[in-house]
This record gives sequence, C-alpha cells and structure tokens, in this order.
Amino acid sequence: MPRAAKPRTVPTGPASTTTPRNAKGPGKWSYAVAGCTLLATSLTTLATPAHAANPAAPGPSYVALGDSYAAGAGIPALSGGLCLRSDRSYGRLVAASVNPASYKDVTCAAAKASALTARQTDAGIPVNGPQLDAVGPDTGLVTLTLGGNNLGTSDLGFVDVVATCSALALTNPFGAPCRNFYKDTLRKRLDSVGPRIADGLRRIHGKAPRAKVLVVGYPSVVPDDPKTCLGKMPITTGDIAYLRTVLADLNTMLARAAAAADATYVDTLTPTTGHDPCSSAPWVEGLIPGSPTLPLHPNAAGERVRADAVLKALRH
Repeated sequence: MPRAAKPRTVPTGPASTTTPRNAKGPGKWSYAVAGCTLLATSLTTLATPAHAANPAAPGPSYVALGDSYAAGAGIPALSGGLCLRSDRSYGRLVAASVNPASYKDVTCAAAKASALTARQTDAGIPVNGPQLDAVGPDTGLVTLTLGGNNLGTSDLGFVDVVATCSALALTNPFGAPCRNFYKDTLRKRLDSVGPRIADGLRRIHGKAPRAKVLVVGYPSVVPDDPKTCLGKMPITTGDIAYLRTVLADLNTMLARAAAAADATYVDTLTPTTGHDPCSSAPWVEGLIPGSPTLPLHPNAAGERVRADAVLKALRH
C-alpha cells in the first residue's frame, strides 16, 4: 500500500508468474476472480486506448513484469488464471501504442519481489513461473511494477496494510492506531525489498543489455487531504495521512532502486492525484470498487493514465 514519487533527494510522492509466496489458506484469490466476474457484467463501456499512434514499423520486443498493479488485475477481460491479467493493463495499452515486434505479459496478481527469480504459487499450486525467464537478448523494452506486496504479511501487500488500518480504526477513531501498530515495521520492510528490486533490475540488464527498462510507480491509492475520505473510507484521518507517507516511501524506494540500476522511474502517483478512491472521479477504486477492478487498484481509466505516463517517459 507527496506529490512526485521519487527519492527523498528528489521530490517524493508511495502467462508465467511472480515471486512465490505460498498462499496461506486455499484459493485466496478465488474471491477476487468471482468478484471480477460479477463486476464485469455491469461494465457498459470500455476504456479507450492510450493516446499514441502505432508506428509503421514494429518496435523492440517488449516484456511486462510485475504484480497486480502491473497486471491491471480485475479489469475485464482477464487471462492468465489467478494472475488476473487484464487486456486493459498499462502494459497492454503501451504495447498497442508502440507496436512491439513481440509482447510478453508475465505480470501476476499477488507477486512479490521474489517472483522475478522464483516460481509463484497459491496454496502450493504453481501460478506463474519466474518472471525474468521472459526476458532475453532480443528484449528491447521492459516495464516493472513490484514491491507493494512486500509491505504486507499476506499476498495482498499494501491492500493488506489498508485493511489492517480499517480494522484498527474502531479502537481509536480520532487517532492514528494503524501508525501506532506498525511503528517502523513498514519502513524496515521497504528497506529490505529495495536491494532485491535493484538486483532484479541488474539481472534484467544482464539478460537484455540493450533493453530500455522502466520502473512504473504506484498510483494515488490514498489522497493528499485525509479529510476527503471522511465517510468514504473506514480509516481515521490520522491513518490516511500515515498511509500516504507509506505510499510515498514505497515509490521513493522504487525510484532509488531504478536510479541504482540504470533504469528509468515513471511516476504515476502525480498524474492520478486528485483521482484517488475518495475523489468524485476516481481512477483508483476504494475498498468496495465502483467499477471493475480489485480493491484499491486502478480502474480502466487509471490504467490508461498510467500507460500515458509510460509513453511520455519513452518519448524522452
């Protein structure tokens, strides 16, 4: 689970398969799949593709890596089994714009940093292979969103943290019980995962020396102004402010890892700010999504905005 998500020395903001974390309890994603199916029946309009004309000649081979925020998990139409890959993910929209010679989408819901090099499983059942297996010498473009799931104790990651904050709100409605509960735990988790992300990026460069690598940050899951969530999200205003700090730290970690590994960081927090779950026009849905996606994840409009941010980075 700031304005621009970058390191503190800079302005700060937070198929196959991913890192395994054997699921605790059978079929923990089955509920998400069922929910996405129900939500899909209510979808009446589909998002338009990211704004960019297809080039005449094919671009470089493109590999999309990452977790549910890279997979567009929950937005119909879905593929990849429990990986919940959407055909409206930012990766798919970018691919439609750059016209790559080939496109491999190995993103997967619930992926952690270990998913880059190890098989991802759910209740002991293989869900996705090591994501870096998709990268090769011919790969010319790689996008990656990963690390958020390492914040939580379950495979739900940042969503797990938000759920904990929601449960604790009743214990101290006017304070910050979630911040008091976690103390510096989440910062330590980010400090631990940062080097693993940087190592994964170096491995990508080793496998694909000519590839352009983009690390895509997390969007505005919580607002700048905690008061806008009153009556909309069951979390205290003190903990909304705390979660915004956690989100900023997450994005800062990714930006630093990108800088350390000669990759480009793409800020998607700034372009989605003002369209958080508590806004009147959300591009990131709340704990109970109002349009097809997983809780606290970008909807189709949010994925399009993130794709535009990636395309802008590719033009520079």
